[in-house]
Amino acid sequence: MSEVSYPAPVIILNTPQLAENIGAVARVMANFGLSDLRLVNPRDGWPLERAWASASGADWPLNAARVYDSVAAAIADLQLIYATTARPRELQLPVLTPRRAAGDLHAAAAAGQRVGLLFGGERAGLETQDIALCQAVVTIPIDPRFRSLNLAQAVAINAYEWRATAADRPPPNFREGPPPATGEALLGFYEHLERELETAGFFHPPEKTPNMIQNLRSALGRARFTDQEVRTLRGVVTALSRGRGKVLEKIARKGAPEGDG
Repeated sequence: MSEVSYPAPVIILNTPQLAENIGAVARVMANFGLSDLRLVNPRDGWPLERAWASASGADWPLNAARVYDSVAAAIADLQLIYATTARPRELQLPVLTPRRAAGDLHAAAAAGQRVGLLFGGERAGLETQDIALCQAVVTIPIDPRFRSLNLAQAVAINAYEWRATAADRPPPNFREGPPPATGEALLGFYEHLERELETAGFFHPPEKTPNMIQNLRSALGRARFTDQEVRTLRGVVTALSRGRGKVLEKIARKGAPEGDG
């Protein structure tokens, strides 16, 4: 997974109420490579032991967290700040999805700007005067039938989009598997299977045999079998063909006249 060389967005929590929510925010920040946490007037003061308990080991955002007495002070050194809110406001600001916002934040950060995301408190969200200090509003496209989203969830969605914009591919496999089978091994399997299918009368009518073989090979090829899987499948075909022989032998024995004894 590729990493960016410029700083990730600052996460600013305005008047957070619960220590547990602050800890949960630190946890998702750590999940997605964010570390700069700023708190504006936390209701119960700071530091709070319960926040570290909720962070489940993601201590570094909490250890470095800074406390401010206003949003203006918390964003004073930032050059691009987006406010996250689900409620429409009278301000004429661009409204972005988290994905679009992440792209903008990456572009600004890559150009050397300090960027941040501002989140409101659990109960009231952000006030208009705080949103007015920002350059755009980020709104998560949630179902209008239930708009309630907790603070850590909102941070997690935006942090994920930031991370995914830089690393837009899944992580490598936990364990590298064996390489796909060679063309020679696959061709041997195809021909083995086709011989047995021919013997079993599968290819009917005869004039459609080439197309049926082509379709079979195309479908099997998409699976990208390994050498071991090809050997296993050939063993399956062999076992089935021998089983067919046993069935025919049993039928022949049943149909033979009994001796005089």
